[in-house]
Amino acid sequence: MNQRQLFLQHVAQTSPAPLALEIVKAAGSSLWDAHGKEYTDLIAGISVCNIGHCHPAVVAAIQQQANQYLHLLVYGELVETPQVAYAQYLIQHLPATLNSVYFTNSGAEAVEGAMKLAKRYTGRTQILAFNQSYHGSTQGALSIIGDEYWRNAYRPLLPDIIHADHNSFESLEWITDKTACVIAETIQAERGVFYPDRAWMQALRKKCTDTGALLILDEIQAGFGRTGSLWAFEQYGIVPDVLLLGKALGGGMPLGAFIAGRDIMWSLAYDPVLGHITTFGGHPVSCAAGLAAMKVLLEGNIIGTVKQKEQLFRDLLKHPAIKTVRTSGLLIAVEFDSFEVNKKIIDRCIENGVLTDWFLFAPRCMRIAPPLTITNEAIEKACRVIVSAIEEQ
Repeated sequence: MNQRQLFLQHVAQTSPAPLALEIVKAAGSSLWDAHGKEYTDLIAGISVCNIGHCHPAVVAAIQQQANQYLHLLVYGELVETPQVAYAQYLIQHLPATLNSVYFTNSGAEAVEGAMKLAKRYTGRTQILAFNQSYHGSTQGALSIIGDEYWRNAYRPLLPDIIHADHNSFESLEWITDKTACVIAETIQAERGVFYPDRAWMQALRKKCTDTGALLILDEIQAGFGRTGSLWAFEQYGIVPDVLLLGKALGGGMPLGAFIAGRDIMWSLAYDPVLGHITTFGGHPVSCAAGLAAMKVLLEGNIIGTVKQKEQLFRDLLKHPAIKTVRTSGLLIAVEFDSFEVNKKIIDRCIENGVLTDWFLFAPRCMRIAPPLTITNEAIEKACRVIVSAIEEQ
């Protein structure tokens, strides 16, 4: 029995038709399968591998930490140098009010922790989230994601959740002195890359301040240079009360975090004590990898190249079958007439050595979110494959 058959038989499946490519090696923006075929990676593990696959500095950091220690004790009890070093480095590159990091295993767990934090700190229970926002698949995160197709099968979910329209001034009226927090993606990724108006984001910030609700911004996909700045919220002239990170945070290793002011975060430490705990959150190997990756990202001025590469994609992805191309840095949605058309193009791209995918809430849109280190040559080659795949339909 080959690996693909074993995969389908023994590994729990998330859909009836997985891609089921057997990848045996990855480096930079390239993947190789068991037959030696090379693929240009245009999704970077879903915005995880922002500095590319298997960067030598990240691999070295993993190896060094693995030689020192792996898991020691439940998160938060012992001083673990990789956690401290990464938390300090993150805070050095964040606004002063975001000075306390709670590491988790994943972005979804960061969402869960932040929801608990908001309830505990404010003493309120109501949470406002936005339609067509994605925040994860656990039951708490599922309660706030903005699409009924995914929510409905798992009801009952959390009570006291309000869903409002993103980028709508009327939606701000739902924020009151009963609101514990407002959770928003800075850039709505799974909707197919939609970004709000600057004036709306600033009005949202003000309404949360005026009512005492915490503003939680989810940058699990948008963070770490993906949109052309280190943090997407910088482009809006605001600062959240809580920032959610994941995906690229670990440099390819599993890691998430919610970050707030210490005065807010401290409320999880008492009444009850251990108000939020995790065994493997902030794993030392993941923190070592993430710190190495973030240093590569910043010290190599990788973010400074994002806007030029964004424009190159925009210049090359032109065809009558493309309805629109929406971009926020190297988070790109290429919209077609339907999912059926999009899926045929995606499948043909994969056949021809370009790995891409679609968006959960926008299946008619092709997802392009490559490593930020992708070369101009690789972009040009990938776009030729995409346009050729469109022509072949």
